[in-house]
Amino acid sequence: MDALAGLLEGPRARGAFMIRAAFDPPWCVRVEDRAPLTIMLVVRGRAWITPSEGERLLRAGDLAIARGPDPYTCADDPETPPQAVILPGGECAYPDGRSLQGHWDLGVRSWGERPDGSTVLLIGTYMMRGEISGRLLDALPPLLSLTQDVWDCPLTSLLAEEMARDEPGQEVVLDRLLDLLMIAALRAWFSRPRAAAPAWYRALADPVVGRVLRLLQDDPAHPWTVAALAAKAGVSRAALARRFGELVGEPPMTYLTGWRLALAADRLRETDDTLDAIARRVGYGSAFALSSAFKRVYGISPQEHRTRAA
Repeated sequence: MDALAGLLEGPRARGAFMIRAAFDPPWCVRVEDRAPLTIMLVVRGRAWITPSEGERLLRAGDLAIARGPDPYTCADDPETPPQAVILPGGECAYPDGRSLQGHWDLGVRSWGERPDGSTVLLIGTYMMRGEISGRLLDALPPLLSLTQDVWDCPLTSLLAEEMARDEPGQEVVLDRLLDLLMIAALRAWFSRPRAAAPAWYRALADPVVGRVLRLLQDDPAHPWTVAALAAKAGVSRAALARRFGELVGEPPMTYLTGWRLALAADRLRETDDTLDAIARRVGYGSAFALSSAFKRVYGISPQEHRTRAA
């Protein structure tokens, strides 16, 4: 599995919060939805994105990705006070707590003061954090941005067109477009000179470690050993262990354990599969073995994890 695909494979967008927002200055929205990841595209005008530390000015054509759950503001100017607050689940309120639901609705997935406002943003929000994506999410800053000169994606216009539609299956179309847009944006982000990509992402380019990482990701249920992985990579066990540790920051078997448990956590949340079935799928010999490893790493049992997710 490709490293960037791992971000969205775990969950992919399902019923993502998608909206076209239009404003005239002065405007300011405070986002407190605790969503794991939100992508914002400026179609017209400009917007200041301000997390708890630092701020970023986006102009037409620029893109930003905000990593939750910390709040941030989006405004025409950093000094403009909030006029609305976005809460978990897409609920909207005035700063004093009164409900804002319906007051700024402008039609299908459109929100703000008027449809042809001087500032227009396309916003897509992932509503849940998947365990598989944790490695990448933890490597991202609270806010990253790409300017138009390094970010040029034809999906922007397609997304804008599709967001205005209200047809059968439209939610699925938008979810898939959001996934593609996010992957394209992260690819551009990590391809920048001096990009601070996580160690495991950079290691994928290594001819030895990259091959081993793909073997582990593609077939986690296989009874891998360091010796078997070394044979596949064409190096000695010692050479693989040393190189893997240097590039990834942990031994191959430790990485495999984390990957297997992340897969298990997602299946517990997203399916009704039995613990035995999940154990076999991710490489554990029994439900008991998976349960013991899961509790050791996550601090709760698989059943507790499933109950909390529900």
